[in-house]
Amino acid sequence: MSDTHSIPVTDGEAVVAEHHASAGDRWLVFCHGFLSDKTGSYEARCERAVEEGYDAVRFDFRGSGDSDRPFVESTLSTRLADLRAVVNYFDPSSYALFGSSFGGKVALHAASDDGVEAVATRAPVTYNRAFDDYRAAVADAGELRIDDDHAIDERFFDDFEQYPFADAADTIDVPVAMFHGASDTSVPIADTFEAAATLETDVMVSKFDGEGHRFSAAAERRLLDRLFAWLSER
Repeated sequence: MSDTHSIPVTDGEAVVAEHHASAGDRWLVFCHGFLSDKTGSYEARCERAVEEGYDAVRFDFRGSGDSDRPFVESTLSTRLADLRAVVNYFDPSSYALFGSSFGGKVALHAASDDGVEAVATRAPVTYNRAFDDYRAAVADAGELRIDDDHAIDERFFDDFEQYPFADAADTIDVPVAMFHGASDTSVPIADTFEAAATLETDVMVSKFDGEGHRFSAAAERRLLDRLFAWLSER
C-alpha cells in the first residue's frame, strides 16, 4: 500500500509521489529513468524496501507520468529540483538514493546533498557521451521526437552540458553501488567501470552477465537481493 502526494516544485508545478511507509526509520528514494515513470518495477522495488524496513518513495519527474509540464521542457536541472523537492517534503533525517539509467545520473549528481548516506544505481548514465546519438540528432534537426510522448531539443543539451560526471565525482563521499548488465547497448558497462575507478569513495560494481539495459525478472530479483545486502552494511 502507498499514499499519493502532490508535491509543489516551482511556478505552480508539482510532482506526484507515492510513499510506502514502513515500521523502520530508514528511507530509500527511487529515481526513474529517462523515458520511464514511477510505475512498473518501482512499485515492486518499494514493496521490497518496506519488507527490509525502509520507508520508500517513488515519484514522477516533471514531464513524466502524473507530474506536470511537457517532457520536452524537462532537463537534468529540473529533475534535480524535483528530487530535492520530494526529499524536502518528506524530510527524512538521512536517506539512500536509487537511480536507474538517467535516474542514476540524477542520483549521482545529488549524492553530495545533505542527508544522503548512500547511492545505488542500475545501468547509470555517468559520462555525457551516452547521449551523443541524441545530441547529433538534435543538432541536425533542432528537435528529436523519440516517440509520441517524448521529445528533446537544444534546451535539454544546453542544460546537460552543465553536468559533466567529473563534477559529481569530485564531490561524492558516500558509498556507491553500480549494478549493470554486461550486454547493455544503451549505456555501455565500460562507462560504469571507468566511472567507478574515478570515485574516491567505497564503490561496489556488480556485473550481470547476459543482461541488457532492461533486466530480466530473475536479474531484477538478484539486483534487489544484492542492493539490500549492500545497504545493510552501511
